[in-house]
Amino acid sequence: METISSIAKRLNVTNGRIYQIIKEIPADKQPKKDAKGKYNFTKESVEAIESYYNSLSSPKTDNESDLVKQLRADLEDAKAEIKAKNNQIDKFQQLLDQQQRLNLSTNRQNEKLLDTTTNNPLSQDDITLKSDDTDVLKPTEGNYKGVDTKTPKRGLCGWLRR
Repeated sequence: METISSIAKRLNVTNGRIYQIIKEIPADKQPKKDAKGKYNFTKESVEAIESYYNSLSSPKTDNESDLVKQLRADLEDAKAEIKAKNNQIDKFQQLLDQQQRLNLSTNRQNEKLLDTTTNNPLSQDDITLKSDDTDVLKPTEGNYKGVDTKTPKRGLCGWLRR
């Protein structure tokens, strides 16, 4: 004995969809109702419901497969665009870090120049700046090319003329 629920599960649809299909199939193949209002399914009525559903779902499946293909292609495009944007963000982050380090170094140089032009003795804060490893005036392994022959310029903006 078939029920609405068992047919719905087999076709992977809702019970309401089965009721709609029953109304759509020809009257001679529709299941008959008993005295309580429940459907009595015969083998012919179940086959009619299944064939009607299959005839509706076949073209829909083709359209859905085209839609799925289009959605997958769009998803791949979106993934590629996100990857490119992430690469841009990483590059901009590196540039921002570099700019911040450059600003910090420039500010430290400016403070040192101001200290030398005013001839003030070094305070405790300046001593820590003096031993800072980010100072660009100190030669490092990568940028030192030998003996420095430049003569230091005097004045507030002397470091710009080097």
